[in-house]
Amino acid sequence: MATNEDAIALHSVDEVLPRKMRWFDGFAMAMTMPAALIATLGASIAGLGGWGAAVLWAISMAISMAVNWIYIELAAMFPNASGGISGYAAEAWKKRVPWFAPLAGVGYWLPWGSNLATYGSLTGLLVQSQWFPDEQWSVDFGPLHLSFPILIGLGVIFLLYGINIVGVRVTMAFVYVTAGILMVPLAVFIFFPPFNADWAPMDLTWNLHGLEGLHTAIVWLYVMAWTTLGIEVCATFSSEYRDPVRDTSRAIRASALFCLGVFFLVPLTLGGFAGEQAISADPSTFFVASFSQLTGAGADVMVLCLIASLLLVMLTSVADASRVLFNMGKEGITVRSMGKLNSRGVPVRALNVMLVLNVVLLVVLQQPLAIIVTGNLGYILAHVLAVAGFALLRKDRPQAARPIRLPQVFVPLSIGLAALLVVLLVVGATGFSITGYGGVLELCIALSILTAGVVLWWFVQRRDRADATIER
Repeated sequence: MATNEDAIALHSVDEVLPRKMRWFDGFAMAMTMPAALIATLGASIAGLGGWGAAVLWAISMAISMAVNWIYIELAAMFPNASGGISGYAAEAWKKRVPWFAPLAGVGYWLPWGSNLATYGSLTGLLVQSQWFPDEQWSVDFGPLHLSFPILIGLGVIFLLYGINIVGVRVTMAFVYVTAGILMVPLAVFIFFPPFNADWAPMDLTWNLHGLEGLHTAIVWLYVMAWTTLGIEVCATFSSEYRDPVRDTSRAIRASALFCLGVFFLVPLTLGGFAGEQAISADPSTFFVASFSQLTGAGADVMVLCLIASLLLVMLTSVADASRVLFNMGKEGITVRSMGKLNSRGVPVRALNVMLVLNVVLLVVLQQPLAIIVTGNLGYILAHVLAVAGFALLRKDRPQAARPIRLPQVFVPLSIGLAALLVVLLVVGATGFSITGYGGVLELCIALSILTAGVVLWWFVQRRDRADATIER
């Protein structure tokens, strides 16, 4: 017989997100990942070679598919959870190691939650570079720095904040528009190069050799995990699907298969057309010239498509991270006031925290790459706890309701995947400087933020116990 705890879903009766989404809405949200691939593709080809990048992106995506298949059962177990994988981790570990809950929650929230500042800044730089190159002014107010790109970035942040405040249906309309625009460069990069005389996939190289190559591959898998594992965003919205069980599983499966194809093909098709030398010389924007050569369209069209894809990344990030913070507030993992909805069913307090965070990051740090990149430390850690939590929930709650029950082989598979992610975490976090993505300082920043999340959780728990004692 199931215990009361087995039957408790991760929600309170008075704070429930409205169920308005379908599985294809979650799939559209997951288009964030191909957009993120476009932003990092050049660096991976330059560092690994075209064939090395294609194979490693495919391996990373295969790992992601296995991991996210496990989340299908967990999402069905907790159909009202709005915290996604951090909520699953908290539920699995709360009796054994309760402070794992804030580790998973903060580790998962930070990289998603700070994307507005990063991609808002990049959007501003693109706009300045393409259309307003003469706008080079800047004004300093103590630690605050304003310039033309920063103003553009601030405008983007407030625009996306407003869209999320209005509600999920307006958010999804914007998602579909930007996801549709993203399909333009993706289609060009996948289907056009093989029919062009300049396409030379055999000229691509493999830059991974021996033990050093293995170490480099593991480090790059650590970096790639942010993009490939991100299809779990479909599970974050399980509490808002009209049919949480069916819609969540469909969204995850469709996203995983689509991204697997994109992540393997684009390095070969676009890399074979642009050439590794050109990509290494300009890894950030090499695809602008390729787009113009393949279609005859100008750079303006490509930059607009790129900005649309960045808006999709930011929109999905703010929607995902606000719901995670909302769920953390409901569950007492952080300040409980975060777990409140407004009259439109929007987690506005969580959105307000993210607005302040991103504005401060943008005007003070301008390009908070240290926080974003090292956020991967907490992100992979959250996946480790969630995947291992699958096995714990099977052991601790064998009679719990599981509308989708995976075969028993997924139990040892989950343990193996958790161990693999631990290897990526340890090797990647101590060696990602070889990719140019940071070093010891960034690692210390990430550890400090995770520690702060645990300390805040401890104060909330202490206050809750004191309030309970007073009530008695």
